[in-house]
Amino acid sequence: MVASGRAFAAALLLLSACGGGGGGGNVALLSSGVSPTPAAMPGNSPTATTAQPGSTATPPAAMTLKVVEVATGLDTPWSLAFLPDGRMLITQRGGQIRLRNADGTSANGGADQLSGVPAVAAVGQGGLLDVVIDPDFATNRRIYFSFSESDSTSPNLNGTAVARAELDTADMSLRNLTIIYRQSPKVESSAHFGSRLVFDRNGYLFVTLGERLLDAQRGFAQDLARGNGKVVRITTDGAPAAGNPFLGTTGAQPHIWSYGHRNPQGAALHPTTGELWISEHGPQGGDEVNLVLPGRNYGWPIISYGQEYGTLTQVGEGTAKAGMEQPVTYWVKIDGSDWTPGTEKSSIAPSGMTFYTGDALPEWKGNLLIGALAGTALWRLVLDGNTVSSRERLLADRNERIRDVRQGPDGWIYLLTDSADGKLLRLQH
Repeated sequence: MVASGRAFAAALLLLSACGGGGGGGNVALLSSGVSPTPAAMPGNSPTATTAQPGSTATPPAAMTLKVVEVATGLDTPWSLAFLPDGRMLITQRGGQIRLRNADGTSANGGADQLSGVPAVAAVGQGGLLDVVIDPDFATNRRIYFSFSESDSTSPNLNGTAVARAELDTADMSLRNLTIIYRQSPKVESSAHFGSRLVFDRNGYLFVTLGERLLDAQRGFAQDLARGNGKVVRITTDGAPAAGNPFLGTTGAQPHIWSYGHRNPQGAALHPTTGELWISEHGPQGGDEVNLVLPGRNYGWPIISYGQEYGTLTQVGEGTAKAGMEQPVTYWVKIDGSDWTPGTEKSSIAPSGMTFYTGDALPEWKGNLLIGALAGTALWRLVLDGNTVSSRERLLADRNERIRDVRQGPDGWIYLLTDSADGKLLRLQH
């Protein structure tokens, strides 16, 4: 795709959405009546120079789970956050935050939308995106959310922004709202905003930022002076966090933690190491999971396991280059199967992700769970340290785009489906 082919790029949005260790445990899903599909698994340690195909482990005896539809009728939901009392905040891409009870019913007698949400640029993949609560929410009532924001003087320009506000559930409002961070510069694009929010153990906030899709923009993922294709780390006031790798580097944005990313739409903190892991969209093939370390270059668009859209042309210079990180694992086919050279690759379009740490599903403890949009599935990755030892594709027969994945206070897995009639699902015994 060339920069002038914007109509083609817009058509692709529907497809791309852009679309410790861990136990095993094969899963039979009562809601679907089928067993999951183990997949051939490319991947390696991120310190290696090339990603080698890995083996698929033989799973132990089946664990039976069922899928419960907790809520329906959500309008293109994007993110889910649990409050300490078990209630949930759900963002909708059109610009709404909804407050739901722990059982999924509407809070406040059915009027479940919060007032005080700022205007969002709900174009293409843009709109209201992620939401998280402050580590000290019990005392400060603060939440943070990301959204695509138009430029105040040039409305065709936009970029990812992060807001902070105080949640008042009594009158269903956001108070003292402040925009704490803006991706810079804003550009004219309707795609690749990122954007996930994750607090680290020091109380700093990671923000993932897309490279904005267009050929004229994607190369800036390698430019430390621009916000395209970066992970940034900020304070709750939006300042560069202490210890950021480019503090004091002339010409570099001091907020930057890592660079060379394409469109990271999933992020989670490793429960043992405290390190940030992200999932990010490749183009046609080449979706990745990365362990994100400070100052590292993750290669886009110089290296990739993907192809240019609508062609068999390899992106960039190849799949590896000195000074650029390799993914922990990657996909070149939508079902995770091996790719045949000379054929078209396909993207799973990974989105929300979480490390499972609960006791309700002990067989999954330490596993990484990732939603897939174009791939319409939930992926379960079993880890051996920082290596993926096996991968399992779940829920594919439901044919629903999985936008977000969260562990609930009850230890079950909660999923949001990406649709104009979106659902909140619970995966449980």
